[in-house]
Amino acid sequence: MTTPALRARQAALVVNPVKTDAPRLAKMLHTLSLAAGWAEPLILETSIEDPGQQITRQALADGVAAVLVAGGDGTVRAVSEVMAGSDVPLAIVPSGTGNLLARNLHLPLDDAIGVMRAVFEGFTHPIDIGWAEFTRPDGSKDEHAFVVLAGIGLDADMIANTRPGLKKSMGWVAYVDGAARSLPGAKPFRVVYQASGQRLHTARVHSMLFANCGALPAGIALMPDASITDGDLDIALIQARGPLGWLAVWRTVWWQNSVLRRSEAGRRVIKLTGTNNSIKFLQAANVEAAVETPTSVELDGDEFGVAVNVRCRVDAGALRVVLPQEHDTSGI
Repeated sequence: MTTPALRARQAALVVNPVKTDAPRLAKMLHTLSLAAGWAEPLILETSIEDPGQQITRQALADGVAAVLVAGGDGTVRAVSEVMAGSDVPLAIVPSGTGNLLARNLHLPLDDAIGVMRAVFEGFTHPIDIGWAEFTRPDGSKDEHAFVVLAGIGLDADMIANTRPGLKKSMGWVAYVDGAARSLPGAKPFRVVYQASGQRLHTARVHSMLFANCGALPAGIALMPDASITDGDLDIALIQARGPLGWLAVWRTVWWQNSVLRRSEAGRRVIKLTGTNNSIKFLQAANVEAAVETPTSVELDGDEFGVAVNVRCRVDAGALRVVLPQEHDTSGI
């Protein structure tokens, strides 16, 4: 009889069959596992009923030595929610539309086998995970993890208005269509917020974002100072003022954050020209925000209904992610 101490290590692949080629990835992992002397891997497919939490929980209970996740940002979020604090390594295999966590970890987006090989030959690195507690209009509360971004307001409406068919065919570009559908009816709302024991503030905003990390597709740096290892959330309050307000928002997010900040000369330009007040940034380990009327909320690009209160916190270093050998972690 084989004792647990002598049992070969085993990896589990949690895969969304709608978002990626599950048989191809399963074959890759099978080959890599056998070459490394590991047992045949578990292949666990998500479903509508279980987007990833239950099968990941079962894999951990079975004593797997590593978990790999391949799917959209929602699948990565669901698996990470269960993996947090487990000390079991998590490998992010880029798949789906946004690949937001993979982008923020600077993983190659077109080298699935290289990322999978890192389970056996790479190293692990601790990263933060965010948690959002929503208070619903009926007073009930529920808490969920997020690895990239939580939001209340226009960003959640934009996601709700993104057409699934367009997202499947065009990828992240489909969110532009969602934004175009949302902006005409966008109205600012009042939010009262408090960060890490500081005094209460109030503001009228179109959206309030709580970021664990800040990079988006197309090289857009939504939160230029965000780090997934600093133990803080980066918070943005967005308000487009006047008829050219959204141009000012875009100028900050794209031109200043994503272009000018990347060079010393560009940073001098920002210092000389100043920043506009369309976006206010702050950092905190936890923050609470309340709104007057039920407002749409989202986590990592998925709709999560409406809420009247949001409490976000960061769990520093709670996830151990797998990275390839010699992967540069200085910019994470």
